Amino acid sequence: MLSVLSGILLVLSFPYTGSMTFLVFVGLIPLLLIEAQVSQQNYRSSKVFLHALITFFIYNIGSTWWVWNADALGATMAFVLNSLFMALLFLLFHYTKKFVGKKEGYLSLLFYWIAFEFIHYHWELSWPWLHFGNVFSITPWSVQWYSYTGVLGGTFWVLVVNLLGKRIAENIILKKETWRIQTPLVWSYIGLIVVPILSSLFVYMRYEENVNPVEVVVIQPNIDPYNEKFEVPVVDQIKSMCELAESKLTPTTAIVVAPETAVSEAFFEEYALQTASIDYLLNWKTSKRLPLLLAGASTARFFETKNSKASRPMNDGPGFIEYYNTSLLIDDKNELSFIHKSLLVPGVEIMPFSEYLPFLEQLSIENGGTSGSLGVEKEPQILNGHGLTFAPLICYESVSGGILAEQCRKGAEVVFVITNDGWWGDTPGYKQHMSFSRLRAIESRRSVIRSANTGISCVINQRGDVIHQTKWWKKDVFNAVVNKNNELTFYATYGDVMGRSFSFVSVLLVLLTFVRFFKKRYINTIKN
Repeated sequence: MLSVLSGILLVLSFPYTGSMTFLVFVGLIPLLLIEAQVSQQNYRSSKVFLHALITFFIYNIGSTWWVWNADALGATMAFVLNSLFMALLFLLFHYTKKFVGKKEGYLSLLFYWIAFEFIHYHWELSWPWLHFGNVFSITPWSVQWYSYTGVLGGTFWVLVVNLLGKRIAENIILKKETWRIQTPLVWSYIGLIVVPILSSLFVYMRYEENVNPVEVVVIQPNIDPYNEKFEVPVVDQIKSMCELAESKLTPTTAIVVAPETAVSEAFFEEYALQTASIDYLLNWKTSKRLPLLLAGASTARFFETKNSKASRPMNDGPGFIEYYNTSLLIDDKNELSFIHKSLLVPGVEIMPFSEYLPFLEQLSIENGGTSGSLGVEKEPQILNGHGLTFAPLICYESVSGGILAEQCRKGAEVVFVITNDGWWGDTPGYKQHMSFSRLRAIESRRSVIRSANTGISCVINQRGDVIHQTKWWKKDVFNAVVNKNNELTFYATYGDVMGRSFSFVSVLLVLLTFVRFFKKRYINTIKN
């Protein structure tokens, strides 16, 4: 019952599956009480793992069930694997507490969980969607200090408050102490919640953007990604997008933004100018005297030798081909620039560890006409033209603050997120995805402009407020004036300092735990 309760509380706290944000401050307490009872009664450690698995399986399914709408097999793998990772992490905390010490054990939970979330941004099974710090994406006024810590700071906050709450609950429920004795702990618990919020509100109310305007036009073409996207001729789709944009163009428009895979036909980047859709865009842009045009595209490159794990042998000759999910910029000189997506969706755009198990490439999900692992940039890149330098984020990349931080260090002044969120239908998925962009705005203090094929397209200011947004599944277009910013926040300058340092300490704690574990076994063997 307690493990189920923890799972339900976490689901209810998550954006758009409950949106009762502050339940996250009690969500882990029932599970922590189970671990305390297992330790106190000297039960088998497997009980901790089992109950943690129940909690995190409920959390994963309840918060991201909508992934099932895109692919049942991929969703099942995501639910099971992510729940398993979280449960194993909780078991590791239990072992550290058991073999190293109680205080060290509770501290280890902070280090292990932050390290896990940090690593979850940087490996092929990346799924940072459910990081505890993301819970506050619908209350950006409460986490303005993310400009220093990033999302991992929010996770640290959640864990510390839950650990103190567990101490209070344990004293009352297990030790039968009175509420009166808990007064100092209760005030500390309240203070740990209230003080960060008040400090955030202070920053939120005082923050003012430097006036440095740029006018953008954002297109939401609302093309069904399962049918219309790949049945209607690409040039016809592009023509429709251009007609939408024309109604909002002004003499001061700097850039028009179209969503992910707006140019959905795969073409070789070397021969882009010979592609009908690119030719149409160039002619239209020139006729409208438009400085910049940004659009998502499906592109490919040819290599004489294998370039990466994403390289595939050509069917009709020697050499290799790589496909990319791409940001395409046509600049003020009508020159083309291509930036490839860096953070790929596991199971859709990348098959994890397929270089060791090649048959896995055959299991990849077909979303968008191209299946199998895509190529990536070696590091995040930026685009520029007409006096504007910006960070292009494609879909899933907007979940990672680290990518944007690196782009800001390279000079990005605003952020454009191009995405296609129609795969999941009218579910919490596209709403959650949009809300995460609000955290990117706070971390970097950059204006964020989203162009989503089916919605939500929006403008987010540097405090994380949504100042304009479209409706779901509606063809739309709008223009907006946003402010550029070239100042770097602490987070943009130094990135995930907490993640890197906590990961290092976690390695030492794991080694210490294993040493103490084997030492205890050795002593018991000698005694027996």
